[in-house]
Amino acid sequence: MSVEVDWTHLTGPDIRAVAARGNALAVLPVGSLEQHGPHLPVITDTRTAWEISIRAARLAAAEMPVLVLPGMWTGMSEHHLPFGGTISLSFSEFRGVIAGVARSLRAIGFGRLLLVNGHGGNVDPLAVAVRELAVEYGFPIVATTPWFIAADAVAALMETAKGPQHACEAETSVMLAMVPDLVRTEKLEEAVRQAPPAVTARAGYSRFWSFSERAPVTGVRGDPRPATAAKGEKMLDAMAAALAEAMGDKMLWRTPDPVWSAGRGQGNTAGSALE
Repeated sequence: MSVEVDWTHLTGPDIRAVAARGNALAVLPVGSLEQHGPHLPVITDTRTAWEISIRAARLAAAEMPVLVLPGMWTGMSEHHLPFGGTISLSFSEFRGVIAGVARSLRAIGFGRLLLVNGHGGNVDPLAVAVRELAVEYGFPIVATTPWFIAADAVAALMETAKGPQHACEAETSVMLAMVPDLVRTEKLEEAVRQAPPAVTARAGYSRFWSFSERAPVTGVRGDPRPATAAKGEKMLDAMAAALAEAMGDKMLWRTPDPVWSAGRGQGNTAGSALE
């Protein structure tokens, strides 16, 4: 009998029992509610992050107590607002939701929090948030984007690009594998019609770009036409395997040093790294 890893399928006492097993891991899929062209639903990033989290937790459950929370369905997506269907948070709101989750998990007794990100616009905000919140709550909080940790495996399956973009071959493939009824395959030709040319960002500089500048007309970057469910299954499995391996990485899950304590530098700093 398989171990249940879906938080929403359990009762309060069930979840407390998992936390009581010691150093329990809670996984929060973090996605978005945003446009994905004319062929994919707005829940694409959240649904993908949740699927990978569930698959990874099932792989890891024999080795550790782990539960997957419901997907956080809104992130930082203001650059997608011009295309409709998008709901976005500010950074303070985004961080606040994650802080509330972390605080609640500590109260329940969980010892670790993994944020599994499905949306490119969340990458930088998550990097800042987890660094602050790990210190604030005194337990390991880690964020990752599965598309990045299995980049080679995903790229090897793609025909039209070297990696995922937006509503592209890769994202369309995973959605075909998970929820094919939500993919409008009759719209794939429409999805690749771009005019005028997209703005090219200058390397080494940061600024705001609307997605209407980066992907005019359709809100799509990349070519979804070669997408298949078979590719999507392989991509999901590769990302889940990489994530499951990281769940057991002891160095990754070291408790952060108490940087605000008095006498910092005189105590035990073994294993600390300068980043």
